[in-house]
Amino acid sequence: MAIIQVENIEFYAYHGCFQEEQVVGNQFLVDVLVETDTAKAQLSDKLHDTVNYQVIYNLIKEEMKIKSKLLEHVSERIINSIHSNFPEITRIRVKVSKMNPPLGGKIERVSVTLERNFA
Repeated sequence: MAIIQVENIEFYAYHGCFQEEQVVGNQFLVDVLVETDTAKAQLSDKLHDTVNYQVIYNLIKEEMKIKSKLLEHVSERIINSIHSNFPEITRIRVKVSKMNPPLGGKIERVSVTLERNFA
């Protein structure tokens, strides 16, 4: 088994409970970790024998375009999208962070991390 990570992917998106957040938007960071068997790719050196992280990036990008009130909802959609495209993945962890959240103080970020095992 191997772990593939795509880290600190930056997006400008429109997630949040406040109406202003869904109009003005904010900066978000996404980290994803997937666990899968890469034995075939380790021997073949062929992209089609592994999980293509370009595809993972594009799946995340599409989910980040869909407005949500909660980071939990965004994270769940990302997990479902990745797993439906790569059913061979046995574990997925997604962390979505909102930068400078409007909470009334100086806060670098808030984050939600979801993890699902499929083994």
